[in-house]
Amino acid sequence: MTSFSSLVRASADLFVTVLLILACSCTTTEQRGDTGGAQMATLRPDVPQDPKPAPAPAPGAERNSDEEMAMKLANPIANLISAPIQYNYDHDFGVADDVHRSLLNVQPVVPFELNADWNLISRTILPVTWTDDVPSGTGNEFGIGDVEQSAFFSPKALTAGGATWGVGPVLLLPTATESTLGGEKWGAGPTGVILWQDGPWTYGGLGNHLWSFAGDDNRSDVNATFLQPFLAYATKSAMTFSFNSESTYDWISSDWLIAMNAVVSQLVTIGEQKVNLSVGVRHWAESPDVGPEGLGLRLACTLLF
Repeated sequence: MTSFSSLVRASADLFVTVLLILACSCTTTEQRGDTGGAQMATLRPDVPQDPKPAPAPAPGAERNSDEEMAMKLANPIANLISAPIQYNYDHDFGVADDVHRSLLNVQPVVPFELNADWNLISRTILPVTWTDDVPSGTGNEFGIGDVEQSAFFSPKALTAGGATWGVGPVLLLPTATESTLGGEKWGAGPTGVILWQDGPWTYGGLGNHLWSFAGDDNRSDVNATFLQPFLAYATKSAMTFSFNSESTYDWISSDWLIAMNAVVSQLVTIGEQKVNLSVGVRHWAESPDVGPEGLGLRLACTLLF
């Protein structure tokens, strides 16, 4: 270990000495090619040289960047490409409350710049579902459900009151691989979101309404409203505490489906990849007779680009 340390110190001294000799003897400008290569400045005695080295990044610069990233993650229509993968476990489905469901939502968010003033944010929800005997008598089923595709037209500038907002269309696509995992209906309607960010706090709401306009005539029509108020607090260490409710009202059956979610997230770096990891619990405050009950689990992993 002693000989290795001596070798490192000797190499460092030699490196510094060579740099000083080169700096003192350099009288011409050298340029590496004509493709934007690095250029060595000429040292002239009549031109004062700045002895100060380039300032090092502030110790908290990366932390502040992560904190800003965590704030963007709390904004559903932020100008940030992300790929959330969200797992939900729920139970007590069915008449006998003996059915379980695992739901994996793949939710890529991709913003597009339309012009100097407007962005278009694409949000997709692709559900992958495993169900244990839902509905009763069909046995276990696994597959893709119906895709929900939203597009938000959002101004880059905040409103006079400091709000960020976006509106646009939402589409329901009958992509289910099994008839019991989807409604076999095409649907469309409006969607919108508005939020405020004040210091570490983010609060606002997202909503949409879907009507079916085509599909299997033997399946129930779609006429449903979705509401999602949300509140989030981001710490300086890029940990976020969030709370939201996800409420769907079926105007045909007059049923509410309401889940209350509490989630803790932490932004981390794995290699060079920024990843947001989340864990949370949910409580079903209201559901139809055959819907989920009690507590559920939510896990999520969001890749950032």
